Amino acid sequence: MRVVYRMIAVATGVVVLGAGVTVVLLNRGDSATTTAAPRNSADAAVPSVVSASSASGAAAPAAGAVATPGLSPLSSPPSSPPSSPPSSPPSSTGTSATPSEAASPAANADAVDPALAAALKDPRVPALPKDVRRLRSLPGRAAATHSLIKDRRSGVALPRFAKAWALAKPAPFASRQLLPMAKGASYRGMLVSCPVPIPEQKTLRDTAFLAARWTLNHHPSGATITWTASQPIKAGKRKGWLLGYTVHYSLKGRKRVSAAALALVDTPETKPAVVFVTIPDSQKKRWHDINKVMSSVKAL
Repeated sequence: MRVVYRMIAVATGVVVLGAGVTVVLLNRGDSATTTAAPRNSADAAVPSVVSASSASGAAAPAAGAVATPGLSPLSSPPSSPPSSPPSSPPSSTGTSATPSEAASPAANADAVDPALAAALKDPRVPALPKDVRRLRSLPGRAAATHSLIKDRRSGVALPRFAKAWALAKPAPFASRQLLPMAKGASYRGMLVSCPVPIPEQKTLRDTAFLAARWTLNHHPSGATITWTASQPIKAGKRKGWLLGYTVHYSLKGRKRVSAAALALVDTPETKPAVVFVTIPDSQKKRWHDINKVMSSVKAL
């Protein structure tokens, strides 16, 4: 019996010892697992720290920049859409003017007067010279003068020739003097004054240009002009513009010319006055009378 009890006691001790060993082994495994877990956690925490620093660097915008909401600090910002050019403000008329329209005379306040535009297109009358050209001394000797004709309707005074020229009925002018008709001629010299019979332009020069074109009505049909003078003048205390020109035409199949000139004078109370003289080549000995007239015109 004692042997049996001893064997039972030994078996019991072995069982108890085995249980203790088992408990110890199990406790070691748990502690190893517990120790390993913090390591893994620390290792996993490193990327989050880097991400946070990166995020703090990426999230700190430069001065004046605007942060885009809803973006991860590590994500790439969306590409900016192409900026569209600023739209031009609409014009008051609803259409945008082209450069040619802006430069068009019709679109400007300084548009050319229709009468002047028509004269500039008239093949009988070339454009005036751009430079000043003085009236040259014409051949012949000036006729004697009796006094001055004071044309109060026009506001000018001009020479009254004594013998070579004769006073004539003024209509349709304000004053008129004529040379006698030369033998076999159908055209003779004429000196007239009147308020300018064409639309007044913005400058005396342009108005004189239109007036010279008007004088072709008092020359043979088909007459054309070439310029010999274009200059500013003083008519007493008033300003004026002088034009000298040669008129070309044909009579009975023969080419003829007349020497002509006009003085346009700015008068204070009326339209500008025009003094116009023309002398055909059949009376060229009187051509110097043109110089006499142009140098004697005065505003009243």
